[in-house]
Amino acid sequence: MSTTICQVMGFVVSSLGFAGCIAATGIDMWSTQDLYDNPVTSVFQYQGLWRSCVRQSSGFTECRPYFTILGLPAMFQAVRALMIVGIVLGAIGLLVSIFALKCIRIGNMEDSAKANMTLTSGIMFIVAGLCAIAGVSVFANMLVTNFWMSTANMYQGSMQTIQTRYTFGSALFVGWVAGGLSLVGGVMMCIACRGLVPEETNYRAVSYNASGRNISYKTAPYKAGTGYESEAKSKKVSAYDDTARSDDGKRSYPSKYDYV
Repeated sequence: MSTTICQVMGFVVSSLGFAGCIAATGIDMWSTQDLYDNPVTSVFQYQGLWRSCVRQSSGFTECRPYFTILGLPAMFQAVRALMIVGIVLGAIGLLVSIFALKCIRIGNMEDSAKANMTLTSGIMFIVAGLCAIAGVSVFANMLVTNFWMSTANMYQGSMQTIQTRYTFGSALFVGWVAGGLSLVGGVMMCIACRGLVPEETNYRAVSYNASGRNISYKTAPYKAGTGYESEAKSKKVSAYDDTARSDDGKRSYPSKYDYV
């Protein structure tokens, strides 16, 4: 029962993490404009993995996708690749884990096969979670580096210049949480795999062939025969009786002349 609960809980947690990875990849707010010490508040800018958006104070929002691939920074493209790999691995792991659930019976599938499928899906969820966490962390590192470089350029010289600085967006926190859920769910699936493996016994099967005749064993005060002694005695008695009888059928007794 505990194995089934652990497997189902791992499946649910991993599914939430997978859905979070998809949501984080599609959200446009990976980086948002830092409004601190910024006198221009009528325009708010934010960027995602696939497009950049500008929202005006009137409520009008305009988004423009990135029309280039080679023109983007290498680290930015690496973040894209990590998130896509995490989603693909999570989708495959989710599909495998559905068929690996112990509460679902498919044909004559043995528990050992379900254990292997559970372990495979758990490993996939762990790798997917690590990819999501790595991708979000790399993007956050880029934001921190650019933020402090922009801050240093703003305060150079005697006159302060206005530059657009970006800080953490909501998608980063969603990605971190989703990666953590996928990681925890994968670990729970791997733990449930150990309970699904059938235990191997060290006892060897021994076949006993029952004999056709009943054999009685000798005990201490009572001496029991094997059943063959009575039969042998009866044969001896019958043979003596046959030899002791005369030709006319009467039984003859030994006389003193028989010993001469």
